[in-house]
Amino acid sequence: MITRTVSKNPRTTRGDLVNDLQRARTKVTKATISNTLRRQGLKSCSARRVPLLKPVHVQARLKFAREHLDDPEEDWENVIWSDETKIELFGKNSTRRVWRRKNAELHPKNTRNIKLWGCFSTKGPGRPIRVKERMNGAMYREILSDNLLPSARALKMNRGWVFQHDNDPKHTARATKEWLRKKHFKVLEWPSQSPDLNSIENLWRELKVRVAQRQPQNITALEEICMEEWAKIPATGLISLLGSSDIDRLTGNPITHTHSAPFELLKALALMLRGYRPVQYSVLSAAAQDHITAPASIHIT
Repeated sequence: MITRTVSKNPRTTRGDLVNDLQRARTKVTKATISNTLRRQGLKSCSARRVPLLKPVHVQARLKFAREHLDDPEEDWENVIWSDETKIELFGKNSTRRVWRRKNAELHPKNTRNIKLWGCFSTKGPGRPIRVKERMNGAMYREILSDNLLPSARALKMNRGWVFQHDNDPKHTARATKEWLRKKHFKVLEWPSQSPDLNSIENLWRELKVRVAQRQPQNITALEEICMEEWAKIPATGLISLLGSSDIDRLTGNPITHTHSAPFELLKALALMLRGYRPVQYSVLSAAAQDHITAPASIHIT
């Protein structure tokens, strides 16, 4: 019963199983449940966060990978990567219960995080900025004007540098596209539902770890520490962020191939590129992952 239950619902907790078995007049402990599941090859692990991909997204990502397969590494070094992120005051983004009055969810006392916009290239981090209001297209264009352009100059980007941002409606709005066109920006065409392809996600992860280690106690301190730690990130470490991808996604545990031919092709190409063309390796790894189905992870708490 234990194995069958978690196989149907991997998010079942040990407490749920204890209660279910008690209702069936069977008394067991959480330790017994853990041992039983381990003997079946199941272990507790965090559920992976992955983009919700439809077939059209998979094909777009695969097309993106193929189009950029032969790009020289120098081209990727001439890209400025950008995105927004939310940083919690007390650790990872999570749902917390709070007592508040109706319509007071945005009161400063009830918002315990800050939102940042940032950018970087292999030459170093750009200028980050805290986004204090709900961002719209006009605010986004102001951020680009006040922060992206100075960042490009400070980083001494080569002529013809390329700007990367995702397909958020604020980014793809007609007014934003027109602003980018007038500024003569080259924009990297980006596949939808692909945050895992954006190298800045690795930078955000590094920043959040550094900030958490300093344990800020209020929003003001959180913002100050974010800016301080961002400034400390060395340019030499940013090159490796472009190739941050886990080889286990391709060569780890046994997997079931749903599209074996494309997967094998991408896997071979990715492994060939690993080490000396890290960006292409990262992109191809993510695209290849779209073509496989891994065994379900069992989450026991």
